[in-house]
Amino acid sequence: MKNHIFSMSTINRFSQLAQIVGVISLIASLIFVGLELRQSHKIALAAQQQERAALITEVIGSFSDANPPISFLDFLDETIDLSDPNTKATAETYIYRIWMIYENDYLQHKLGLMDEGVWQAKIAAMRHIYARCQYSEVTKFATSYASQGLLDLLEGTRATPCP
Repeated sequence: MKNHIFSMSTINRFSQLAQIVGVISLIASLIFVGLELRQSHKIALAAQQQERAALITEVIGSFSDANPPISFLDFLDETIDLSDPNTKATAETYIYRIWMIYENDYLQHKLGLMDEGVWQAKIAAMRHIYARCQYSEVTKFATSYASQGLLDLLEGTRATPCP
């Protein structure tokens, strides 16, 4: 019997080779999709961070719109004089808005859309504001709408209860 190119053993070898090539192609495709997903996730994280930075910048910019303008550094000073109604309104508006941002940050972290280092910095900032008694009234109001998980993160932050 002559050995033909289309004999059963030759066809069987080509079939096995085609299966191996198919498996390798499938694995390569899956690796490519995995790399694309990783890149898309990184892009989403960067976009979320950029959006948060723009929003915070906008909120901080509201201090210069106050009448008279307030320095954000003065706002951070725990001895800020809130006796002026405009200063108090600006500061309380900032606090309320920042709590809404923090609630959104909590959700984004839960969904895996926030880098852990950024999240830890956010928690530190939240706890700092939560502990500031001069803003306890607006903080209490704003956090009354917060999720329980966010409230649990803040629990025990105040060394002494606010009056």
